[in-house]
Amino acid sequence: MTAVRSISWLAQLNKPVLGGLYLGQKPPGFTAIPFAPGIVNTEHRELSGFFSPDLKEFYFNRNGGSYEKHALVVFKNIENQWSESYVMPRIGRPVFSPDGKTMHLGKKYMVRTETGWSEVKSLGSYFDDIRIMRLTSSSKGTFVFDEVGSKDGDGVIRYSRLINGKREAPKPFGKEINTGKFNAHPFIAPDESYMIWDGERASGYGDSDLYISFQEKDGLWGEAINLGSSINTEAWESTAFVTPDGKYLFFNRNVGSSDYENIDIFWVDAKVIEDLRPKP
Repeated sequence: MTAVRSISWLAQLNKPVLGGLYLGQKPPGFTAIPFAPGIVNTEHRELSGFFSPDLKEFYFNRNGGSYEKHALVVFKNIENQWSESYVMPRIGRPVFSPDGKTMHLGKKYMVRTETGWSEVKSLGSYFDDIRIMRLTSSSKGTFVFDEVGSKDGDGVIRYSRLINGKREAPKPFGKEINTGKFNAHPFIAPDESYMIWDGERASGYGDSDLYISFQEKDGLWGEAINLGSSINTEAWESTAFVTPDGKYLFFNRNVGSSDYENIDIFWVDAKVIEDLRPKP
């Protein structure tokens, strides 16, 4: 059954009608804050927030509340008013391709049609035997993705390029990326200039932290850089996404107990990325 929360529903809860960019939220500074408290973030698990390229759709996963378990939810901006609706049960950690025509769903995907989204499709045999949680893509068609590792944290982040129209077999990144434990949930910049992912390292702040690596002129990847204390804490941070306009970095943080039942979506000014970019 489809559940729809409209603008009138928000008004009944004495919440303002949502208008403007980013659900009408006041932009963050250089310290991460929750995104749309009481609207997107609740006492439940909100995960994997991301915007469409035109910034008129905001998708995320919610586990708990009025939706079925692990639901994909969307806020859509129509005539400068945002309304919330249920999309489908969650498959993988969804995220758009840079052109907005494909929604990646782990090892599966959907394409945008004139009436909505296509049926769920498979990426093909290269990916069938990899337990992918999140796959993101660049404007060149490069796939970057993780896998569900063991409880000891031996997951690997891989890439697969599109060369002359043909998909190459996946390859693992080097030690710059695949060091430590629980490396997962990568985000590749559309121009492939950097990649962000989460993982545990001895030099981190506690639980899983967000790291960034910049691609060098020779095509190799630079050493992992921790995104720092304005983003990472002793809690679990994961699942980064940079908005299509390049202005904000979104990610998840565990704000509850050790059972991860209350996870929120945070955002921060994306200038933090430029501040970490190596200078020529």
